[in-house]
Amino acid sequence: MPSRFQDPAEKVGFMDEHWVKVEGGRAVAEVVDGVVYLAIALRNVGSGIAVLDRWDFFPERALNDVPHRDPQEYRRLTRDLYVPPGDLGFWQGAFRDLEDPIYNEAAAAIKNRRPVTVDLFYGDHEGGQHTISRFGLIPRADGAWITAVSRHWNIERDDPR
Repeated sequence: MPSRFQDPAEKVGFMDEHWVKVEGGRAVAEVVDGVVYLAIALRNVGSGIAVLDRWDFFPERALNDVPHRDPQEYRRLTRDLYVPPGDLGFWQGAFRDLEDPIYNEAAAAIKNRRPVTVDLFYGDHEGGQHTISRFGLIPRADGAWITAVSRHWNIERDDPR
């Protein structure tokens, strides 16, 4: 069986049949037909399955001194996404509702190619070990977006810092 590491790109399909290709270390951030599409290539460096649950968005670069918001206020994923241990996967999110309070800010940030931030809330397959990881999505001059993790928070345990 071939390893998924041989092709570090994920083809990501959204529920409205919009497709993007996101390569390792990269993200997709685009506005198409009035929809803001976001995707991040992920690698699970842990020993268990990462089950993605919710996400939060900042229309700017949120540095480490900006705390995460309450996970109960995050947006719930519309489908289950998980990343196998030691393997590759992806996260995806979209803003479709023009009445959503963050829609205009998100669309403007992406169209103007400004750095943005996504916080992902996830846990293990047993519903524990909840963690929030902060990803910066940074536009490059060649049109691509790179991503980097800047912070992790343990939710049910003491923070090791």
